[in-house]
Amino acid sequence: MVGLMRLSAIEQARLIRSGEVSALEMVEAAIAAIERLNPSINAVVTPMYEHARAALKTMIPSAPFAGVPLLLKDMLAEYAGTRMTEGSRFLLDYISPRDSELVTRYRRAGFIIVGKTNTPEFASKPTTEPELFGKTCNPWNLAYSAGGSSGGSTAAVAAGMTAVAHANDGGGSIRGPAGWCGLVGLKPTRGRNPLGPDYGDMGAGLISEHVVTHTVLDSAAVLDVTHGPDPGAPYFPTPPARPFSAEVGAPPGRLRIALSTSPLTRTPVHAECREAALTAAKVCESLGHTVEEASPQVSGEQFNELFTTIWLGMVAWAIRDWARRTGREPTPELFEKHTWKMFTYDAQRRPSDIFLAIQDMQKLGREIAPFFEQYDIWLTPTSPQPPQPLGWFEFDPKHPKQATERMGDIPRFTAVANLTGQPAISLPLHWNSAGLPVGVQLIGRYGDEATLLRLSAQLEQACPWRSRLPLVC
Repeated sequence: MVGLMRLSAIEQARLIRSGEVSALEMVEAAIAAIERLNPSINAVVTPMYEHARAALKTMIPSAPFAGVPLLLKDMLAEYAGTRMTEGSRFLLDYISPRDSELVTRYRRAGFIIVGKTNTPEFASKPTTEPELFGKTCNPWNLAYSAGGSSGGSTAAVAAGMTAVAHANDGGGSIRGPAGWCGLVGLKPTRGRNPLGPDYGDMGAGLISEHVVTHTVLDSAAVLDVTHGPDPGAPYFPTPPARPFSAEVGAPPGRLRIALSTSPLTRTPVHAECREAALTAAKVCESLGHTVEEASPQVSGEQFNELFTTIWLGMVAWAIRDWARRTGREPTPELFEKHTWKMFTYDAQRRPSDIFLAIQDMQKLGREIAPFFEQYDIWLTPTSPQPPQPLGWFEFDPKHPKQATERMGDIPRFTAVANLTGQPAISLPLHWNSAGLPVGVQLIGRYGDEATLLRLSAQLEQACPWRSRLPLVC
């Protein structure tokens, strides 16, 4: 039954609707896969098997994903009556009092939630190695990181525990792990998916919610059942002209594609990551698209400064927000050293610093927008580095700044789409000589997931990746 988890979510739903497999059999197959694979990978930190079996009794059989198993990242997505820790000892005893709006939509669509996945403390690192739950391994090589902060979700789907898992992205936390684990990772347009009822936006709009999947069609079909504002949403993008899944397989036309193999900042880029982007660009040309090297002319230094300010503020805000919600006092022993350092750094800044950073963020968006009047898609590596060994981000007393610099380098290609609010997707189009995935990123115009999905589906057909299986399978 484990083989069922190698099907796409759409294929799983089709089998259940046809009666070839029951919803219970599908859920039990996911549970069996988690039990078999998780001891090696450490992707699932909170099994929810009894909740899943109970949910089958109230499932609406006509729902589009009725009976399809799904994992929740242990971050933001609250499921009533279950633990949510966000990777921190500070929240070890927190039990969600209600479902978040996104979880409500997952359940309404028929998904059966079977567990929660590992994440670094408050999603503050590009690797999933929290002290609370331990390291999540990359299924392609267990000595390597699965990335972060959605590393638990990406490792689980890549390994074959479920076909789809919830993830979120504040600087590349969907796309980065997807690139390192060989998955499709779409960050939708700012506000496309809801953050209610507890939040309107997060980090001035940096955070986006969605999933990681094996196929472009699964990503689009899940977005079809989750997108749209919830009551009281502070803003939301223009609704799509038609279902996102209808864009998969639709002709993209002849697109104008800008290629960049260097980020806006002066960050070294590994040759394998450059090769991944250059190879993808050649495929795009072979498909009839126009590709030329180009990059928005904006200040990399300003980009780095404003992202750092907002990110520091967001981590400190998360601690203060949870302190207010739980009534607990934050003390150093309840947090990892890196997280507490970020919290104390925030105290050295003035409240007006965040407003200056938001002003600069919006200015950056206006400076980049004209670039997308000239180009339909911006193609880059997903990350400046291929997957790195576990422990690569750990603090080394001989090189005290090394860990911070390494963590800061990883989101250089991805964070720009968080700052501008534009949709972006990582595709598994390349593998290096060590057999590890190296992702390629496509960034689209604000609100234009449609073009991204059309081109992504075209690339998926030209360079199919689903037959590739990681080490643990």
